[in-house]
Amino acid sequence: MTLVDLTRLVESGMPTYPGDPPVSVESHAEFDTDGYRVSRLELGTHAGTHVDAPAHTEPDGRTLDAYSVADLRFTAQIVDCRDVGAGGLVTPDSIPNELADSTDFLVFQTGWEAEWGTERMTDHPALAPETGQWCADRGISVGIDALSPDLTGGDGVPVHHVLLGSRQLIVENLCGLDALPESRAFDLFVMPLRVDADGAPARVVAEV
Repeated sequence: MTLVDLTRLVESGMPTYPGDPPVSVESHAEFDTDGYRVSRLELGTHAGTHVDAPAHTEPDGRTLDAYSVADLRFTAQIVDCRDVGAGGLVTPDSIPNELADSTDFLVFQTGWEAEWGTERMTDHPALAPETGQWCADRGISVGIDALSPDLTGGDGVPVHHVLLGSRQLIVENLCGLDALPESRAFDLFVMPLRVDADGAPARVVAEV
């Protein structure tokens, strides 16, 4: 078995969703002056590779601390939708029917991890609302290699509402998806900060 890290590095000035707080990683204490090292982090709960909890979009939604460790381990498969293109929508027919029988997490590979930090980053493909509903109906959480499973700057966040409203989780800004197997399931570990909040940065690791 091999562990594959699917996580963006948290660093000062990293790209963020439009309007979200900027990210800063600064020194608070140094060896030369203090004899030890401490850093100060400033970032939003949806910085970098992160998990959206239901409380992100649902007024009565659960926060991340309501999920046990067992809730954060998934049997996952990848859905290759790199042919959709900028601003396009991934429809349910992109998902092989047999995936619903063997997985509880789908990773949508749009190819947009290559646009991280570019002017095209916000032009990513997204899931059609009916695709989000397909996943929610089957108790499947969702990950994507883009800013959001909804269109950035689009008309609302219907995919967020249907998934988070059914207590599923959403993981955004995944990377390194080329290392995942194309036609078989793998274990996925999604470990966000344990915090009573609407979301949090996470270390996301696949065992393949």
